[in-house]
Amino acid sequence: MSRDTSFYYSFLVLPADRRGAIVTVWDACRAIDDAVDEAPDPAAATAQLAFWRDEIGRVFDQGAPLSPQGRALQPVAAAFALPRRAFEDLIDGVEMDLTRTRYATFDELREYCWRVASTVGIICLNIFGCRHPGGREYAMNLGLALQLTNIVRDVKTDLSNGRIYLPQDEMQRTGCTEQALAAGEVTGPVAALLELQCRRARDYYDRAAAALPPGEARHLVAAEIMGAIYFGILERIEERRYDVFTEVVRVPRPARAWLAATTWARTLMRAGVEALAPARTP
Repeated sequence: MSRDTSFYYSFLVLPADRRGAIVTVWDACRAIDDAVDEAPDPAAATAQLAFWRDEIGRVFDQGAPLSPQGRALQPVAAAFALPRRAFEDLIDGVEMDLTRTRYATFDELREYCWRVASTVGIICLNIFGCRHPGGREYAMNLGLALQLTNIVRDVKTDLSNGRIYLPQDEMQRTGCTEQALAAGEVTGPVAALLELQCRRARDYYDRAAAALPPGEARHLVAAEIMGAIYFGILERIEERRYDVFTEVVRVPRPARAWLAATTWARTLMRAGVEALAPARTP
């Protein structure tokens, strides 16, 4: 995995076997996503998604996977009891990009974000070692926060691909048109629309923090680092007054390393406090 990805530093804190398992899952999820993004036409994308539906079946039914990603995923899925349904939901989400380029409301968009992002977090819970039932809510909220951050950051790129992941009713309410987004200037309506999306993303980061299961801080440190790095992207978008058009907003590599280290230390400190808490109870 490249050091230029936002995930690299979060996975470094994992033991080697779990880190290898996460990278295997990441590779498989990336291949599923690329089935649409890298396809030359919709027919080819549809065929690729059909292949991946069958491939996930082969992975979980102890068949003979045909892809390198599927063959690598099969023993990991068995070893960590990965949830098959989450992979199928991910494919459903990726498939939405073939049929939808606009979302009327946030309720519609949330379903997409759940399928393409929260599902990946749910897949990773067992690899992280989180067995608490509350981990699912944490993963759901963090996944939504990360995907909403991506949506704001990638407005220009998505628009060039004919897609807008900003709710149409909120575009109308703020007076932001597609033409205004295409112009690439942060006018008042554009800023109002993107500010609304950033506030929503912040809300989901807060929900994830509130849903972090007690006693699971150490197990979820990789996810916490990932969240810190993406939150850093969100802060930089806000600092730039929502200019996501001049360049892709990123957290520089040294800053990512610093965020990873400080989040790791803070999370381990929290885990230590949680471990001592029962001993202090009279």
